[in-house]
Amino acid sequence: MAIYHFSGQILGRQPKRNPDGTWRPGSKVVAAAAYRSGQRLTDRDTGEVHDYSHRGGVVHEEIMTPPGSALWLEDRELLWSNVEALEIRKDAQLAREFNMALPCELDHAQRLELVRDFVAVHFVRRGMVADLALHDPMPDHGQSTRNFHAHVMLTLRRATPDGLDPVKTREWNSRQLLGVWRAEWAVACNAALERAGKQVRVDHRTLVAQRDEALKQRDMAKAAALDRQPEIHVGPKARQVVRRGRVPVSQVREVNAYRKSPGEEPAARRQRVYTAHDRGSRQSWLETILIGNNERLRHDLKAIDRRFDRISRKLDYWERRASFYSEGTIKGREFRFNRWKAAEESKQQKAEAERRAAHARKRIEQVRFLLKELERFAGGKRRGRESGLVRTREVEGWVRAALARDRGQGRER
Repeated sequence: MAIYHFSGQILGRQPKRNPDGTWRPGSKVVAAAAYRSGQRLTDRDTGEVHDYSHRGGVVHEEIMTPPGSALWLEDRELLWSNVEALEIRKDAQLAREFNMALPCELDHAQRLELVRDFVAVHFVRRGMVADLALHDPMPDHGQSTRNFHAHVMLTLRRATPDGLDPVKTREWNSRQLLGVWRAEWAVACNAALERAGKQVRVDHRTLVAQRDEALKQRDMAKAAALDRQPEIHVGPKARQVVRRGRVPVSQVREVNAYRKSPGEEPAARRQRVYTAHDRGSRQSWLETILIGNNERLRHDLKAIDRRFDRISRKLDYWERRASFYSEGTIKGREFRFNRWKAAEESKQQKAEAERRAAHARKRIEQVRFLLKELERFAGGKRRGRESGLVRTREVEGWVRAALARDRGQGRER
């Protein structure tokens, strides 16, 4: 089933430590482009080589540029090497990347058309240079067979006939614009699924918003399916740790921009304590969420079964009432009385049969008790043989008298 996923991130420069202990600026955007496209690229500013030509799963890669822009922007190595050279800050923002899940119900040509149209309308038309790559799932690496997705790397500077604009375009960083892109991606996916004749649809809104809409539309089945806790994303590093047989443990990581800290080399960054957010590890947290959702679903199914049984009993009751009333109306009051009388007689007969069965069970228990007493007295060691025989005859007489009395009562009934 198709799922919705549209996440974005900023690719920034990260410092690297030299063997002598000093720090140098690290190249990230060229390495990211090489990894996503499955190619061998060289950062022409630092000379670093990033070879991912043996990487599998990359089924398509291309660069889309606005009309009238410089032709050399279509060269992936020149493009991202120029991006690295333009930025001088050690914590500079280099590119924006979006990771989008592609519907598994579509074929390769339909998925490629979906990504191309969306990137051309919402990114390239605004002046960005888009480096897109489509990845197919690799089951041998533990990936799901439906994990079709696309990576789109975008420049933060507008493309011009001379290259990239010296000034970054700040309006592309708007949160409102990100919300528009997220909503438009859901619209584009649904349009592609509709063209392909598929019934499944995706929704970019939260589960709470979708459930509220289902309740307004009186779609209780859909609302019940949406009444669950949202799952969290588990990255590839955590999954690799699990596949290797180790226990994933969340760590404290540095995030966001560097702080100005005089005297420190490099400057300090903000820290995020993932152990507090992830409640141990993201893998265990996700398992806890899945278990809770399964328990909630099981509880809801039991409640639905009880409600269905109650409704079935009510329908049966009113069906019998309606049948009784219609038959009485058609065949007259005498028929209704006779049917009521026959029902009462049948009820009395059932009650009498139950009473007799209970009486018989009671007598059988009494006979069993007497037989046990007979065995106990007959096998007693403290009594003599003659007294034991006398006692045995007395008990046998009691048993015969009780059985005769029962037979006489049964004939009277």
